[in-house]
Amino acid sequence: MAESSQSKSGGKKRSRSESEGDPDADADAASLQSIQLENDLNFTDTAIALQMMKAQFPKLDKVVVRPFILRSQLYSSVKDRTQVDRDLESLKKEAVVRVFKLNTGKDDHAIMFVDDYLAQMENAVKRYDAKDKQLSDVFDWFKQYVIKSKTDVSISHPELCSLLSNGGDVTEKHVTSMPTRQLIDQNLYWFVIPNIGSILKGLSQGRKELLSLINRTKYKEMVLANLEKKRLRLSPLDIRFHIRDLIGSGLLKTVQSPIGLLIRLSRD
Repeated sequence: MAESSQSKSGGKKRSRSESEGDPDADADAASLQSIQLENDLNFTDTAIALQMMKAQFPKLDKVVVRPFILRSQLYSSVKDRTQVDRDLESLKKEAVVRVFKLNTGKDDHAIMFVDDYLAQMENAVKRYDAKDKQLSDVFDWFKQYVIKSKTDVSISHPELCSLLSNGGDVTEKHVTSMPTRQLIDQNLYWFVIPNIGSILKGLSQGRKELLSLINRTKYKEMVLANLEKKRLRLSPLDIRFHIRDLIGSGLLKTVQSPIGLLIRLSRD
């Protein structure tokens, strides 16, 4: 891949100082979007894999959402899952990423860079500015006192109230309006990514659609290069996003063949 890019630019290497601020540098970053999936299913560094998948996050219509990565997608590209989990814990403690439990499956987790998460929250807060200025202020308390001190996927109701109260008087309405989701245990809340409900619905439907597509083939497999050209009807996420997810969750697997990399249903 590097040789191909170099030949297109005339084979001339640029120094770091020449690249900084150069529009070509932005073009190089954008080229991550077009890298074939077959070439990035094998990473040894979790942070690099996260950056690659962020750059390749699909462009979505009708909904504004910052890029997020599924933990299963990391598992599809970084083979040492224990190392992935360790790296994620370190990145969480360093306030680089946040991890969110999803309601699409018992083992489903999304990862979002903290800067993207804060920007996503800002978009959600704008809806409250005109209607309820006080509620908008509580969102600021949430960012300042909760997000910075709590890196787990969940928080107890008493702790959430206590942390928010560092900013001022807190009511139950304020608590239930925060980007959290209450579970069966009324004293426990999961942190959530605001405004991605329709995306999660598409995630579930897209999984079923892709598995059904491959299941209908004679040998329950498809050449990856051909599969990547398909479009899913039921998911706003692109097929690459779903392939990574299903490989990492063990429902699909890759098999080398003379005609190219195959994506095959797992029979285990």
